[in-house]
Amino acid sequence: MNKELLNCERVWLNVTPATLRSDLADYGLLEPHALGVHEGRIHALVPMQDLKGPYPAHWQDMKGKLVTPGLIDCHTHLIFAGSRAEEFELRQKGVPYAEIARKGGGIISTVRATRAASEDQLFELALPRIKSLIREGVTTVEIKSGYGLTLADELKMLRVARRLGETLPIRVKTTLLAAHAVPPEYRDDPDSWVETICQEIIPAAAEAGLADAVDVFCEHIGFSLAQTEQVYLAADQYGLAVKGHMDQLSNLGGSTLAANFGALSVDHLEYLDPEGVQALAHRGVVATLLPTAFYFLKETKLPPVAALRKAGVPMAVSSDINPGTAPIVSLRMAMNMACTLFGLTPVEAMAGVTRHAARALGEQEQLGQLRVGMLADFLVWNCGHPAELCYLIGVDQLVSRVVNGEETLHG
Repeated sequence: MNKELLNCERVWLNVTPATLRSDLADYGLLEPHALGVHEGRIHALVPMQDLKGPYPAHWQDMKGKLVTPGLIDCHTHLIFAGSRAEEFELRQKGVPYAEIARKGGGIISTVRATRAASEDQLFELALPRIKSLIREGVTTVEIKSGYGLTLADELKMLRVARRLGETLPIRVKTTLLAAHAVPPEYRDDPDSWVETICQEIIPAAAEAGLADAVDVFCEHIGFSLAQTEQVYLAADQYGLAVKGHMDQLSNLGGSTLAANFGALSVDHLEYLDPEGVQALAHRGVVATLLPTAFYFLKETKLPPVAALRKAGVPMAVSSDINPGTAPIVSLRMAMNMACTLFGLTPVEAMAGVTRHAARALGEQEQLGQLRVGMLADFLVWNCGHPAELCYLIGVDQLVSRVVNGEETLHG
């Protein structure tokens, strides 16, 4: 009997691994293997043909079922209060967004509701959303702040995100997005808001250990290139990684700036130009595609997927869960849309929610692939081929969900 397997606390026999390994083609599919876990990590991955029974009674025979890395949703705004359903109805009736915003709608309505909610209320509101992701097979999720837009409320959101990760069987990465919008109090002086972010909010979030990264919405309705650079410099000063909402509505050169700062990822990218593509390729920055927002906003400008592919830029895929432009709580749906709307192959979509999504969170050494030494976050599926995960939506195909070596299906 294999010594490495005998040293494992848990062993799954007869699994068909789609490893998503970077050194293997396509899905990295292997013949049936035994997968063993020791101290929360993958300790052994052994071909079944190399083993001889009988096996210990507590080893599970999965009868050839597909196993993949845990899914990673690397861009969400999952914590918020209030609803924008009424605005959706108004937009469908032809009311312009500018008019809705003038009447107190838009992102400021979410800010108002989120500020008014307590931490316990925000936690309870977030539970159904994050549990839906868990049931789909998500084992790691990134959660941004950005609907508080005060020091106290931004930290409140980040504390709720940390609490979700401590309470539920899911890994949570947090991102400070105070540079999401200019709050009403600073409408006539946005530079002062940027100073507040740099001098007060980033230091407080860093010192409290509440943020893993800092994000900026660099756009003509958000923050300028110079303001974005200020925020990145402050993040760098406090040792926080940077990310960016870039090139969604126009091109300000934000992706190139983010690449020069060594950003983990830049996200959206519908208006990304050739210079930006080359900057991402040169610095190894992940391009995160958010097709649910593209769909919900009825956009027509596609991100330059072919150029990103040709340049070898890793492409992640994420749900962008938020109340205004992507109220779709499904990473599996985002995978499907990445294929049908953006032209990704199912292999690219799978890599986009595993290997490349891990890289977009700075976790590529631990997550996103089935390799010995990686954290034991993986999924067992009742389907014959990995492409089904992008193709068939709405059917529960998940047999087993393992996080840190512990088996759990529901939160």
